[in-house]
Amino acid sequence: MGRWEPGARERLVVAAVDLFTEQGYDATTVAQIAERAGVTKSTFFRHFPDKRELLVAGQETLSRLLAEGIADAPAGATPLEAVAAGLERASSAMGAMSREFAPRLKAAIAASAELQERDALKSVSLAAAMTTALVARGIPDPTAALAGELGVLAFKRGYAQWSEGDDDGKDDLAGYALSALDELRAASASLG
Repeated sequence: MGRWEPGARERLVVAAVDLFTEQGYDATTVAQIAERAGVTKSTFFRHFPDKRELLVAGQETLSRLLAEGIADAPAGATPLEAVAAGLERASSAMGAMSREFAPRLKAAIAASAELQERDALKSVSLAAAMTTALVARGIPDPTAALAGELGVLAFKRGYAQWSEGDDDGKDDLAGYALSALDELRAASASLG
């Protein structure tokens, strides 16, 4: 096992999700995850404090990209236009590996109440990042919070559709997320 092999973090996440799917979250140990990933336990703990944190790997990056996209939106952008800019920026970080990995991640989360809780907390964190970025643009807090929540819903819906789509690589996540945001915008307009 190489001590400083590149890609260890990604291999740990893939190994963990595969093991969670194969034998359940509770039955999977850190030692098993490290062994499957081809690293030592100490390497595991350099990247993650515990196995629960594997699910939210990349959350900070995703939150940062969403916030940067919102901050960089044109000055006259509406809150949802700014959210769309954030979704486009964040989607750019999701490639073929994310698309291939999504069904296994979904199965692992569905099989574990603890992972479902971590996934819900991840959504809250993403919404908070978008809300904070919108407030920094001068958007009133209730409007920013609603736009942030719609952004999370659009990202999750778009991600689900993208990950279940054809594997031809011709369409990117941004198109799915922006389409979902448009659907949610229309749905919210019909609320009255």
